[in-house]
Amino acid sequence: MILILHIFIALSSVAVTTTLLVSPSKNKLITSYLLVGATLASGIYLTILNPAEMLRTCMAGLVYASLVTTGIMIAQSKLRRIATLAREHIDQR
Repeated sequence: MILILHIFIALSSVAVTTTLLVSPSKNKLITSYLLVGATLASGIYLTILNPAEMLRTCMAGLVYASLVTTGIMIAQSKLRRIATLAREHIDQR
């Protein structure tokens, strides 16, 4: 059961991060952070339950974390750019 939950959380995290890249917002960013944390927590729990699968689990976890972290970093950059443009627009008035 925990494995199904872990997979669901991870896929949800990828989906939210993808929508975050397309349409960045602070709420989606926070949701993405929470889902990454939940994925890592459930992954650690699964590794503790079945340490024999640790190498395969860690490799998949590294790939997941790399992809999602890259997406979050790009979205943060977009949000900063949007905030800067908004401030400049307000200052011009």
